[in-house]
Amino acid sequence: MKNLLLIFLFTGLISTSMQAQDSTTLDPMTTVEFETSTIDYGKVEKGSDGVRTFTFKNTGENPLKIYKIYSSCSCDILSKPEEPVTQGMTGEIVVKYDTKKVGPIVKTITAYANIEKKLIPLRLKGEVLPAKDGE
Repeated sequence: MKNLLLIFLFTGLISTSMQAQDSTTLDPMTTVEFETSTIDYGKVEKGSDGVRTFTFKNTGENPLKIYKIYSSCSCDILSKPEEPVTQGMTGEIVVKYDTKKVGPIVKTITAYANIEKKLIPLRLKGEVLPAKDGE
């Protein structure tokens, strides 16, 4: 009976650890090149369009997968490739900064992908100025 219990527990442990294995460890590595890793808004007026795009190219031999994107700011990730970006193809990560907040823009967005470093830091900088009509 003890042996049966041990076998059951061992089997449960193995199946749980296999389910917990992240698919990111299974995807072959590739390389990526961004047109720019920093978007400079420059000086923009309060309430202006905060939508910007990071464009990149898969420069590796395997499909590029963007698993997750984390934001350290009040930035919205409007879109990212949901499907793998094949070799030689380009993709986009579209972000939106809330330009209702007057002041400097110094923010980081981090993309998690199947590249050697795993994390891709993308930066936003600039300054939101008060609206000209005094709002």
